Amino acid sequence: MRKSLITTAVLGALAAPAFVFAADAAPAPDLTVAYNVGLYSQYIFRGLTQTHKDPALQGGIDLTHSSGFYLGAWASNISWLTDGEQGAAIKNQTVFTESKYYNSGGSLEMDLYGGYRYSFGDTGLGIDLGALQYYYPGSQNKLTDKANTTELYGAISYKWLQAKISGVVSDTAWGNGRKAARGSFKANSSTDARGTYYAELNATIPVGELIGGDILKGVTVLAHAARQEFPDDLTPVSYTDYKLGAQKAFDNGVNVGAYWTKANTSAYWTLDGQNIGDSTGTAYVQKTF
Repeated sequence: MRKSLITTAVLGALAAPAFVFAADAAPAPDLTVAYNVGLYSQYIFRGLTQTHKDPALQGGIDLTHSSGFYLGAWASNISWLTDGEQGAAIKNQTVFTESKYYNSGGSLEMDLYGGYRYSFGDTGLGIDLGALQYYYPGSQNKLTDKANTTELYGAISYKWLQAKISGVVSDTAWGNGRKAARGSFKANSSTDARGTYYAELNATIPVGELIGGDILKGVTVLAHAARQEFPDDLTPVSYTDYKLGAQKAFDNGVNVGAYWTKANTSAYWTLDGQNIGDSTGTAYVQKTF
């Protein structure tokens, strides 16, 4: 933060000239730390409810260096790993129904990530490259693939528009891997989840800045469309999802918002009789520090 000028008048018996001292702007720190915590009516990840439409408490920490490199950690409660039986649709047939993914644990998601961001001056262009590890503590069912997933990602943005792609480099992706592929009657299938990708287009439109006015100050409209694509043997798992919402940011760091999501998921994504990609709405309040 730039300091105000400090002026000191030193008066002598003969009215000596005043001396003026100006404090230089404090240099920006090389490393900044930011925190966030939020309460959501449910946790939606890529169009899919992760909490069976129950509330979620989420929080994270981000460390950013002036060079552009960053590290972060984030966590949320979940329930999809223990929500019960799953129906898998293979070529329009339900070929198996299995018990919940995890026998114990499975109530927490922890994300660890790091990368590099760079902005090209005042052009509005920017890039973001990084890696992300999804970790789900607990004991998995022996019939299912592990939920832990590793992705590499890259994004390019122009002002409030962004295109991003994330690619799985682990052999499983959120419980989908060789065991899921063999469930499609390919008993000797060697297909795993490597090559799974998520391609997305995002718009974060600062309508408060574009239109102006006190009422719209801090208001942002969010729009999103994406494709989650798995390898051929896991094709019934692939889907497209959409998101539309709005957020109001206050000067004290509080953000409130709501959004609608929808994914055109098959019966594979049915847990406890509910298609977790169904059209739904989510509201939240978040605080950043």
